[in-house]
Amino acid sequence: MNQGLVKLPYDYDALTPYISEQVMEWHHDVHHQGYVDGWNSAEEGLQEQREEGDFSGTGALLNSFTHNFCGNILHEIFWHNMSPNGGGRPEDELMERIEEEFGSYENWKKEFKQAAKSASGWALLVYIPYNNSLHNVAVDKHDDGAVWGAHPILAVDVWEHSYYHDYGPDRGEFIDNFFEVVDWSDVQERYEDISQKFE
Repeated sequence: MNQGLVKLPYDYDALTPYISEQVMEWHHDVHHQGYVDGWNSAEEGLQEQREEGDFSGTGALLNSFTHNFCGNILHEIFWHNMSPNGGGRPEDELMERIEEEFGSYENWKKEFKQAAKSASGWALLVYIPYNNSLHNVAVDKHDDGAVWGAHPILAVDVWEHSYYHDYGPDRGEFIDNFFEVVDWSDVQERYEDISQKFE
């Protein structure tokens, strides 16, 4: 069964001036759609192999599946992590955990921004049930450097298609402005949903 492209939870121009309407259209309709299409294509190829009993293409198909599936999932989180009414800081239990894990919100933000500047793909704040912790992760592409068992609750896409049209090579300015649209209520909900499952 083919997977479809998730709809944006707001209009294309809703995040201006921080992310332009043009970037949102390209990013969602072209780039994200490409990962959905790649995922579907990989699944179809794997199913054909299983039906025909010829598994000579398995390696390439599994690599394509991993890359495109992860790209789809991270984009879905990214869209919902942002809002035209975003900005500010986390609150309540999430803020308490960030301060406990990182020493302060400012410490966490500095580390997260450095992860975003160094990654060739994504910076993530993840919840890790294995040791009941929050951690920043720098992920290359969509899956290189990911942590087994970790659940992303905040994601920023730092591939060039996310910011180059608006910011040129100044990734740092894009990362700074990302915090103007972060929907902390969505991040909080993701944190509560996953952490409560492992209590």
